[in-house]
Amino acid sequence: MRGRRCQLTHIQNLESGVRAIEHRLSQPVGQKGTKQAPGGYRSRREWHAKSRRLRVLEDRLAAARADREAGLVHVVRGGKRLARTRQHLDAAGLTKGAWCGRWEAERWFCQADGESGKRYGNETIRVSPDGEASIKLPAPLAYLANAPHGRYVLDCRVAFAHRGTEWADRVAANRAVAYRIHLDTGRERWYLTASWQIPPTPTLPIEAALAHGVIGIDMNADHLAAWRLDIHGNPTGAPRRFFYDLTGTAPHRDAQVRHALTRLLHWARTCGVRAIAVEDLDFGEEKTREKHGRRKRFRQLISGMPTGKLRARLSSMADRTGIAVIAVDPAYTSRWGAQHWQKPLTTTTRRTTRHDAAAVAIGRRAQGHPIRRRTAPPPAHRSDEQGTVQAGPGFPGREGSRPRIPGPRTRSVRAGRGANAGNQNVQHRSGRSAEHESWQQDSLPLSL
Repeated sequence: MRGRRCQLTHIQNLESGVRAIEHRLSQPVGQKGTKQAPGGYRSRREWHAKSRRLRVLEDRLAAARADREAGLVHVVRGGKRLARTRQHLDAAGLTKGAWCGRWEAERWFCQADGESGKRYGNETIRVSPDGEASIKLPAPLAYLANAPHGRYVLDCRVAFAHRGTEWADRVAANRAVAYRIHLDTGRERWYLTASWQIPPTPTLPIEAALAHGVIGIDMNADHLAAWRLDIHGNPTGAPRRFFYDLTGTAPHRDAQVRHALTRLLHWARTCGVRAIAVEDLDFGEEKTREKHGRRKRFRQLISGMPTGKLRARLSSMADRTGIAVIAVDPAYTSRWGAQHWQKPLTTTTRRTTRHDAAAVAIGRRAQGHPIRRRTAPPPAHRSDEQGTVQAGPGFPGREGSRPRIPGPRTRSVRAGRGANAGNQNVQHRSGRSAEHESWQQDSLPLSL
């Protein structure tokens, strides 16, 4: 299943690149682009190079589509990185024997999906509540069985430190549990992994989820920037940052993401918040060089952001804690957040970053508030006393400036303005016009 998903993603990336190149080739050379669509290529040389690349992508797309229609998936067990490491053993710090051990270990595994109604939830790999593990041997290997009905019982006992109680409840009720047995060459240990499907939790109404405020999350390449907002959209407390390291192996990256989200959810439960707002980001079709051109640093940045993994992992983990996840439109959240919230939230003891301000913008958008702050009221003793700078959704005109109230005014009026301005030429005020008075130059003495 994972290979089929990767194959579909590869086809979508190729289709996106073909569409981008075809569009830019159809534009005149040197045509400037807009915010909605890119323009033409800069020179005839670049146009010619991209036309050749278009043919290469079309050939790759045709081959990928043919494989998908035929049901073929090209998978390297252990990954291409391990296969390529064979040619660079010195750089990887491995010997030939160590590499062969890893290569063979990737094929030394046994897995079986569970089935509800079967004893202990799995007929092939069976683990009893007391930890006894047994495997149903195939017919050619039935002579190796050491238990009735062609089963082989392992000598060791199995224990699950994480969610062991849930696993025991499922096994006792004969509910489906999937198992996988694999070898960890680094630790020289065999591991048995259990997994099962969790039924979906009923969706929480948006009003109930936002009743205690929301936490806005801004996803970045190396950390999550979070800020808690009250029900009126005001940032409360201090911003929080949850860092993770996405270098190394895939299990290490996945563990880093899980640890960051675990800390985030613990903080949300401590605050009493029942909703988390995140951007609905997906760079799956937006990180090709056909779209971003020579912006290599930017392509590396968005390629390193695990948006899909973070969103999927956050949804599954938040479902277990009763916290709702709200996905909002990511348009202009970073720009408007920095424009309207970064400077007001910066103090002498707290430095607010652009990502912190973006978290505030995301949270306000999830609550239905505008990102832009309300116009500040006039100083005290001008029109009324100093008030708050935020307004709830039910107040009219909360996005605009303060409305003009008819009636007598108590504010000061500049000279030449208002109902009692009168004739400025008669009153000899500063607003007197120059064209209504005569001008005469004084006589100058010829000698002193």
